[in-house]
Amino acid sequence: MAIRRILRDDHPVLRQKTAEVIKINSGVTRLLDDMRETMRDADGVGLAANQVGVSKRILIAADGEETIYELINPCCEVSEGNEVGVEGCLSVPGKHGEVPRSTRIVVAAVNREGRKIRLTAEGLLARILQHEMDHLDGILFIDKALNLHETEEIKSED
Repeated sequence: MAIRRILRDDHPVLRQKTAEVIKINSGVTRLLDDMRETMRDADGVGLAANQVGVSKRILIAADGEETIYELINPCCEVSEGNEVGVEGCLSVPGKHGEVPRSTRIVVAAVNREGRKIRLTAEGLLARILQHEMDHLDGILFIDKALNLHETEEIKSED
């Protein structure tokens, strides 16, 4: 496993729609392992493959300390409700913003073993998954944010 460099918001790869994974091989599983290590090292809760320079439809998302979901070719099947919440991004350091997201989603994907899975998520996990799926479509949270704040502004208000 290796820690990979996280691309910043001005990198063109982050603005491109990613390609579907055709075959799960050792390169894909190595990428998933590297993404896990990179996300943890950066104190993140989600990471899309294009954030580490790989333009493939792969993401990982953390649900607490124990569970990390690895989703290959994810797509949202169901989205319900709507709420605005604060988000930040490893690719957009120093900024946070209020972003509207669905409160409950159902995502279809493939796991690292190549099995089809469906994941129902609510609350923070639903927000993380939507944020990372946006990355896979070349969308950053700053594109959807109702307003943006410098990270220091949010910290100083606490």
